[in-house]
Amino acid sequence: MTELVIERIGEKGDGLAQGRAIPRSLPGEHVRLEQGGAITILQPSPERVEAFCPAFESCGGCKLQHWRLEPYAAWKRGLLVQALKARGLEPAVAPLLDAHGAGRRRASLHVRQINGAWQAGYMAAGSHALVPLQACPILVPRLREAPLLAARFGALFGPCDVAVTAADNGLDFAIKAARKLADKALAGVEPLMQEHAITRIAVNGETLMQRMPPMITLGPANVALPVGAFLQATAAGEETLAGLVLGHLGKARQVADLFAGLGPFALRIAQSRAVTAFDSDKPAIAALQQALRHVQGLRPLKAEVRDLFRSPLTPMELNEFDAVVLDPPRAGAEAQCHALAKSKVRRVVSVSCDVQSFARDAAILTAAGYVLGEVTPVDQFKYSAHVECVGLFTRR
Repeated sequence: MTELVIERIGEKGDGLAQGRAIPRSLPGEHVRLEQGGAITILQPSPERVEAFCPAFESCGGCKLQHWRLEPYAAWKRGLLVQALKARGLEPAVAPLLDAHGAGRRRASLHVRQINGAWQAGYMAAGSHALVPLQACPILVPRLREAPLLAARFGALFGPCDVAVTAADNGLDFAIKAARKLADKALAGVEPLMQEHAITRIAVNGETLMQRMPPMITLGPANVALPVGAFLQATAAGEETLAGLVLGHLGKARQVADLFAGLGPFALRIAQSRAVTAFDSDKPAIAALQQALRHVQGLRPLKAEVRDLFRSPLTPMELNEFDAVVLDPPRAGAEAQCHALAKSKVRRVVSVSCDVQSFARDAAILTAAGYVLGEVTPVDQFKYSAHVECVGLFTRR
C-alpha cells in the first residue's frame, strides 16, 4: 500500500501525485493505493462534492462531477492559459462560459452482451469493459434513456456501437456493426421506430430505414442531417460559440467560413453579411445548399466543397475576404494558418475544440503580425477534460 498527496489535476482530468494519475481525486487529498488498484480517500478535499451520476465511480465519461464548480472552472480555464503560455502567448483569457444548457444532444454508446443480456453504456476509463447504464443524466431529457433503447439493437446486430442524436423531429440512430441485419428481422425495425419516434436508422453509413429526414435548426434554417454529420454537442454550445463568432466580425462585409460543416456559423453570419462556406464534407455542404433554398432574407451565402487540409485557401483567395472564421477538427488548421499568415485578411476568428492545436495555430498567426485579443474558453463538455475556445486575431 502507498499513501500519496494529490498535487494537482492533470490535463486528462485525473489527480496527479508523484507522476501517477489517480482518478476521481482532488488537489490536496490524501489517498491510499490499495492492492489490486483500489483507491481510498483518507482525507477528502473541502472542494469535493457528491457526484450526481450513480455510474460515476466506474464510467469513463465524466471525470470531474465530484469537484465544486468554482475550482473546476478555474482549472479548465487554466488548461487554455497553460497551452498558450507554452507557445509564448499570454493574451487575456475570459472566465469559462458554461454551455451545457439542457444537456448533450448526442451520445455514442457501446452495445455488448453481458450474462446473456444485451446492454448499452460507455466504456470504463482506460478499459474496453462496458459500464451498463439505464440512463445518462448529462444528456438532454429525450436521450436520458438512450442506453435502454440502444441495447435493443444488440439482438438485431450483435455487438455494435450506436450513435444517437436528438434531432428536432425525433431520434436519429447511426449504428456500426459487423453483422448484417437478417431479412426476417427487418420487419421488427419499423414498429421500434414508431414506438420511440425514431426518424432514421443508418448502419455502417448507409440508411437502413427512414420515416422522415432528421432535421435540426441552425440559426434561421432547418437543415436535414446527413448520416454521421458533425453537430455541436449541445444546443447551448452552438449558440454560445456562434454568438462569440458574430461578436468578433466587426464591420466585415465579406466573410469566409472555413471548416463550415452544416453551416451553424455561416447561416447566422448570412443574416447580416455575405459569406462563403468551405468544408470537405460533401453531404454536409449539400445539406447546407438544400437548406438555403427554403430560407428567405439572407445575404449571399455560397457553400463549396474543399479539403482545407490538402488544399487550403491561398493568400490570394483569402484576400477577397474582410474576415475569416476557422472551426477545424481537433487537429487544428495548421496549413490554413500558414496561408493566412501570408494574406492581408484583417480579422481571423478561431474556434477550437483543442487548446493545444489552438495555441499552435495562434503562434503561427501572431508570428506573422496578427494580435491575439481576449480568448474565451467554453465548457460544452461539462465534467470532462475537454474545453473549447474562441479567439480573435487582428492585423496590426
